[in-house]
Amino acid sequence: MPVSAAVVSNTVSELSGIAAQGGVADPVVVAVRELVRTRLAPKVLDVDLKAEYPEDLLREIGAMGGYRGAASPAHGGDGRGLRQVVQVMEEASRECLSTGFMIWCQTACARYITLSDNAWVKERYLPRIVSGELLAGTGLSNTMKSADTIEDYRLCARRAEGGYVINGVLPWVSNLGPDHVFVTGCPVRGADGELEGLAFVLVDCGQPGFRLVDCARFIGLDGTRTLACQFKECFVPDAMVLAQPSRSAAYLARIKPGMILAQMGMGLGLIDGCALLMAQSNRTHGHVNQYLDDQVGEVVEALEQARATTYELCDAVDADPDGGAARTLEVLKLRLAGGELSVRAAHAAMLHQGAKGYLVRNAAQRRLREAYFVAIVTPATKHLRREIARMGCATPAVPARAA
Repeated sequence: MPVSAAVVSNTVSELSGIAAQGGVADPVVVAVRELVRTRLAPKVLDVDLKAEYPEDLLREIGAMGGYRGAASPAHGGDGRGLRQVVQVMEEASRECLSTGFMIWCQTACARYITLSDNAWVKERYLPRIVSGELLAGTGLSNTMKSADTIEDYRLCARRAEGGYVINGVLPWVSNLGPDHVFVTGCPVRGADGELEGLAFVLVDCGQPGFRLVDCARFIGLDGTRTLACQFKECFVPDAMVLAQPSRSAAYLARIKPGMILAQMGMGLGLIDGCALLMAQSNRTHGHVNQYLDDQVGEVVEALEQARATTYELCDAVDADPDGGAARTLEVLKLRLAGGELSVRAAHAAMLHQGAKGYLVRNAAQRRLREAYFVAIVTPATKHLRREIARMGCATPAVPARAA
């Protein structure tokens, strides 16, 4: 079904993605949009090509309230929840997926703490994280894949008096620095070597026994401060434990839906940006672009459907004291469709731009590289399809092209 020019214009114009709360634009999201326009847009090439880490910008987003949806008002949040988290991520990702991804890292870490039972960590760390004073990452990629039997655990821990001693290496964790923190999950083994469960911990990157190490260069998202994390007899006290092994299964089930759902903010923003590139190309080449498989109206229609479903699920997850565990399958299916639509939209944008899409300063080739990240970042397309199949369901197809 064709989409009107007005709908396309509203989606890909500067009015796109205005976040409504009761029919009123969310001032935080509007403020972030202006920051993206004035501060981030001129720096996108430096972030992409020079691997520049936009630390000042990330702190400024926090200062204006961009991370507050990830925490309760009692700990520095604003109570607007996942919907606002996703919308802020959309604003950044429409221009720069690296920045959108780091917003996800920051808010994911905040949500892990929010959903834990550790009152001390909430009081000490959450206000600093959601304000942007303390920057944070999420090191749960290996934890999640290992829990789903996709790969082996990279860390191991043993119980010690007052905490855990951790050894091992996590190869890639993003949004890190010597004064940052991140959350990871580590298998705890007893004296007999048997797995007792996982300990979820908040790690201070400046603590003894822990070291950050530069890793390989990437073709995209290289400005996200992605580093290897080495643990050598690293002691993490119980005060920094978010979930003990006996409660780790319930904790993982509680944080998983929101963690995965929030990633839709990256995809929605990227797809919107790709639709804009397509529309821009059509101003001069619409007469020939009309023969391509995917048209801007079709991409916009699929985007709006995905956006509406995302916001609805965000509200449902926030309303569930179990973190939306009962909606996990819906979240997995939506996230899979979001990754596949991201690749489809970026592919279409590249074809619309044509040869000039190969230029270093043209956004089309960058958006294509970014789209593959949405499809590959944990949980990747193959991971999502496997988990959906394990739950006894057929995997959804990418939204069909119009006839």
